[in-house]
Amino acid sequence: MAIKKPVMNKKGGKKPGDIIRLTLFWAIVIFGALAAVAFFSPRSTLKEVPISDVIKRANAGEVTRLEIQADDVKVTPKGSDKVTEKSVKQNSSIQEQGLKTDAPVEVIITPPSTTGEALFSVAMVILPMLLIMGVFLFMMRQAQGQNNQAMGFGKSKAKLYGVDKEKVVFTDIAGNESAKQDLEEVVDFLKHPKKYEQLGAKIPRGVLLVGSPGTGKTMLARAVAGEANVPFFSISGSEFVEMFVGVGASRVRDLFAKAKKNAPAIIFIDEIDAVGRRRGSGMGGGHDEREQTLNQILVEMDGFETGANVIVLAATNRADVLDPALLRPGRFDRRTNITLPERKDREAILKVHFKKKPVDETVSLEALAAKTAGSSGADLANIANEAAIVAARRNSKKISNADLTEAFEKIAIGPERKTKIMNDQEKEMTAYHEAGHALVGHVLPDSDPVHKVTIIPRGATGGVTWFLPPEDKSYTSVIEFKDVLARALGGRIAEKIIYGKDRVTTGAGSDLRKATEIARDMIIEQGMGTKLRDQVFHEDNGGMVFDRITHERPYSNETAREIDKEVAELIRESSTRAEAVLTHNRESLDKLAKALLEEETLDETRVVEILKDTVLPEEAKLY
Repeated sequence: MAIKKPVMNKKGGKKPGDIIRLTLFWAIVIFGALAAVAFFSPRSTLKEVPISDVIKRANAGEVTRLEIQADDVKVTPKGSDKVTEKSVKQNSSIQEQGLKTDAPVEVIITPPSTTGEALFSVAMVILPMLLIMGVFLFMMRQAQGQNNQAMGFGKSKAKLYGVDKEKVVFTDIAGNESAKQDLEEVVDFLKHPKKYEQLGAKIPRGVLLVGSPGTGKTMLARAVAGEANVPFFSISGSEFVEMFVGVGASRVRDLFAKAKKNAPAIIFIDEIDAVGRRRGSGMGGGHDEREQTLNQILVEMDGFETGANVIVLAATNRADVLDPALLRPGRFDRRTNITLPERKDREAILKVHFKKKPVDETVSLEALAAKTAGSSGADLANIANEAAIVAARRNSKKISNADLTEAFEKIAIGPERKTKIMNDQEKEMTAYHEAGHALVGHVLPDSDPVHKVTIIPRGATGGVTWFLPPEDKSYTSVIEFKDVLARALGGRIAEKIIYGKDRVTTGAGSDLRKATEIARDMIIEQGMGTKLRDQVFHEDNGGMVFDRITHERPYSNETAREIDKEVAELIRESSTRAEAVLTHNRESLDKLAKALLEEETLDETRVVEILKDTVLPEEAKLY
């Protein structure tokens, strides 16, 4: 049997844990040995007789030998060659108790054995000492661990991206070609620095990755780590911030010290807005822990000490809140915007996610890419995973296009709530409500086409009318916004036409909120008002001052009243247009509602077929 050597520490000695385990081991061995001796020691089977009877028989010649050890007497009777009886004498000698000096018996006196008592005495001394030593070492180890923890409180928690992990390279990432090009130059500089130094080019100090959530900022940083083959330290911005002032700055110093020792190296700070927010906001003052951490980052990136071959990558989706000193050249020299993928990029991303998933011949990733305008890479990955779950739920070996469609709709508009039961009146009202949305959106010329209409409750809604743009859009015109407002109000107007203005329901609550948000955005952010045309009144998101939420409103009360009038006018105009479309096409509205009551869900082809006779009335046109 191979004997495992004890683990040695860096100085060549045993670890404290090994010493404790060794001490406990020997304590258990000694205790077990004593217990074994006590258990396996021969038990006496001798017959006990009174000492007076033994002396009487010995004087009569019926005993051949007496073995005396202290007060114990062992008796060998005549005619036997072994001891069969035992007795106990008093403290005096056996002669004094009546044994004649001339009695025909052999008397053997042996000194008492002290082995058992000695072992017991030794055990009673050693065992407590071993236990005390073990407890003492355990307490020292705990104290040492707490001391190490206290000493390491200001150490960086950055993780070194190792070779044992599965690497991600640029070829594994689809889309974002411009962002990949910027990062490929950083990798190429690390691999071939002389090519750039010959032309006087300096390595970028920092690259800021800016993009919406789920666009692949962290994935691109992992690709840089996989391609560069240099030490890559990864940390989140929130890991710098602690309760005690100065800990974050200490961790920043430790992180950059490690990177400089391993230069050339890359530091990746995810969600840098956690520590990089604009200073001087009045929150926390100059001794704010977050502000101290930011100051240390600024010094480390471009302070008095120069020449360190360390590149800092950082990711955020809130670049607008970052401190200007962090964004200046010399710190973050490059700002790489990672946008939502376009149609061809979405198709490429879907191919990556479906590479290891079995699909049948009905699956069309091109069609899915066309329908998923505005989706991020994370959204597309979620759709692919959900499609695999749907296929597995129905015990299929391959993913079908039906599974893909169900997964897409579940993520985009919520899962079907088939268990929710509506009475006939609610069902009819829902059908007219959704038919109103669909008819207005179908008739208005600048609205997106209808993709699907259903009165089956999905997510938090009682029904859904889904519009999808035929292609990706970068801009939206005033006319397109107004068509969106009109179709959003189509459900409420349909309820009013069918049931009367006092019978409208709360089902249009979310539609009205969305319409009001769009109208205010048109006036305040896009300068699309009538009297306030080409003027933008951006509102600050607000902040906390003395536990009260404050909002900065960069316009006067008179302008605020004018904005309210403009918003009200947009809503009124959209309601008028929607009512004109529905009133003029009342027969088509009834047909569509009836079809929804019968079929519950209508796709684009079926909606176009039912609404083929609809027309745009003059009063709904925009001139």
